[in-house]
Amino acid sequence: MSLVRVIPTLLLKNKGVVKTQQFKNPVYIGDPINAVRIFNEKEVDELVLLDITATTENKEPRYDWIKDIVSESFMPIGYGGGIKNIEQAKRLFDTGIEKLIINSQALDTQLIANLANIYGNQSIVVCIDARKNFLGGYSTYTLAGTKKSKLSPDKLAQMVVEAGAGEIIIQSIDREGTMKGFDIELTRLVSQAVNVPIVASGGAGTLHDLKEAIHLGEASAVSAGSMFVFKGKHRGVLINYPKPSELNNLFEKNAV
Repeated sequence: MSLVRVIPTLLLKNKGVVKTQQFKNPVYIGDPINAVRIFNEKEVDELVLLDITATTENKEPRYDWIKDIVSESFMPIGYGGGIKNIEQAKRLFDTGIEKLIINSQALDTQLIANLANIYGNQSIVVCIDARKNFLGGYSTYTLAGTKKSKLSPDKLAQMVVEAGAGEIIIQSIDREGTMKGFDIELTRLVSQAVNVPIVASGGAGTLHDLKEAIHLGEASAVSAGSMFVFKGKHRGVLINYPKPSELNNLFEKNAV
């Protein structure tokens, strides 16, 4: 395991893995179980699965399918998509996932509090989707980036952490899938607002980007999608991940 958690994020749609840009234009990547098996071989720290249509289509998580994916994994898996209540959470934990990722229900602080009380703060993650607004600040969104919230990313982070969330994924909608680097300003804004681990997400394209998110963005961990499923300027599909030694060399100066 590397000194810093470096987490591939797989977006699930229908029965496959897709990749989007700025939450649009999903491109089919392949079968999630095959991807998990490759990441097993590459000694990945942790994995995130996000069903990007479950909530927008008002569907429950696909428990049997999630269980099939998790059963192939040697690494901890966090899952998000379609989670609205305690019963669904229980069924998801029964599949073998280790973390619940809440996004569209992030404003339901009572749900977050109940989940944290039952399963522990460390098991409840809130993913905050944010993009720059016309005034130069940031706005947050739910429902796959389609519904705007009145809260800024830092205020929303403070609210969900107070409710019981033990970790925050801060996702830049503007950078997602572009491979042009993280939004460091956004990452740092949220990192400085709360005292729980912050996972930077959206925009990773190089190892240097990962390091910047930790060193300049003050994130605790980094997540990437395109970087780990595409290769080369033509974005050919190839599941990949840095060697543990590469990651340790990358982050050794930033070790806590």
